[in-house]
Amino acid sequence: MHLRRFVVGLLVFAALLVAGWLTYRPDRALRTATTTVAQMICAKTFVSGLDPHTVFAETMERPGLRRLRAVMRYRVEPDMGMVEASLLGLHASRASFHDGLGCVSSQGQKPPYVPHSDVAALRAAGPAPALPDFTEGAPVEPTDPALKAALDHAFEEPVGPPFRRTKAVVVVKDGRVIAERYAANIAVETPLMGFSMTKTVTNALLGILTRQGKLSPSIPAPVAEWREAGDPRHGITIEQLMRMTSGLALDETNSGFDPSSQMEIHRDMAAYAVHAPLIAPPGQRWAYSSASTQILARIIRDAAGGPEQTIELAWRELFNPLGMQHVTLQYDGTGTIQGYGSMLASARDWTKLGLLYLGDGVVGDRRILPEGWVAMSATATLDTDYGAGLWTNRSQHVHAQGRAKQGIPPDAFFAFGLLGQRLVIMPSQRMVVVRLGDAVDPDGDIRGVARLVREVIAATEAPATAAK
Repeated sequence: MHLRRFVVGLLVFAALLVAGWLTYRPDRALRTATTTVAQMICAKTFVSGLDPHTVFAETMERPGLRRLRAVMRYRVEPDMGMVEASLLGLHASRASFHDGLGCVSSQGQKPPYVPHSDVAALRAAGPAPALPDFTEGAPVEPTDPALKAALDHAFEEPVGPPFRRTKAVVVVKDGRVIAERYAANIAVETPLMGFSMTKTVTNALLGILTRQGKLSPSIPAPVAEWREAGDPRHGITIEQLMRMTSGLALDETNSGFDPSSQMEIHRDMAAYAVHAPLIAPPGQRWAYSSASTQILARIIRDAAGGPEQTIELAWRELFNPLGMQHVTLQYDGTGTIQGYGSMLASARDWTKLGLLYLGDGVVGDRRILPEGWVAMSATATLDTDYGAGLWTNRSQHVHAQGRAKQGIPPDAFFAFGLLGQRLVIMPSQRMVVVRLGDAVDPDGDIRGVARLVREVIAATEAPATAAK
């Protein structure tokens, strides 16, 4: 009798283990970790030109990865442009560099599709930028003591972790760089990872296609898997995906187990995301979701006509008119842009994206985004401080109110990315501020950015105050 109970208990325990494994798939979570490490080392080594050992050390300080530091291994093959990461040889992931196209992860048995695009030719073929050209040239070190002190504070490090690791700061006022500084291993032209600031690039591409009459935020999202009228996802609109109110089970937690994390181990990221079930009526529930933005990236690809046409669209209609020359969009294994994250651009180029939104979608005499697009994108969603591809202070949410109390103007809106990537757009100040770095504190150094903005505003207003 006791033996029977023991055997039954053992079988029940084994069944629970199997059920837990099948439900949570820890192997997939571990694979997301090695994929992230391989992708980061590849992009920052071959695109940014940084030291891979330093990149690895900083990457492994990130929440969710630091516990794996002792067992994570990587190797770089410079001649092949390849990086492999594994956990003591298990769950290996590879990323390969392609000139102009960044790093592509290899997922599954089928090799990734690499777009046949000559990015160097596209960059050279563009018209003269409509924005003031400050792509090249030495860093602008301010002569004003107050501006200099603001930069000093932005690059200060605490005596112990978590470290801020500011890589670059650029301040643009009235279309002119008035202050900037870079870390020792970073140059004016160094492309730096923007992480989720890329979502604002996706927003811009959607705006361009809307201006061209190929898409509209109000239409049901043209997703083939949802086309049947009886599918409850059939009515999800493009704007609901932009606002992350689709109602799909795509909530993001960065745990490795959530859909936005596990999406990264799939060759076709959007194809994985579109199969998520509906858990709430569209438009009624907000949840941050990179996977929702990746669905939009596939919509952009299809509306543009394919991977190569998407690249041409981005350079012809966005990067070249803005004079963004040190930009690298990255792609999944099907040639779809990683629209949720992973674009690299120089700090000055990120400010140029901000100037497009500061100018209400117009640069020079050229309208790039439809009239009203910026206002729509910066308008808060439901009771959050998120708009439609931008975060915003134009909200009663506690985070928006907190940023305003710290000195970031109430009309400001933002592109935010992991590890403290910040693009701050302030119409009332006619100013754009960019901060890029590797801050691993939970708030991504938002307090440091708020101090930077507060001090820069005070410094630029001081002459007018004195004159009065």
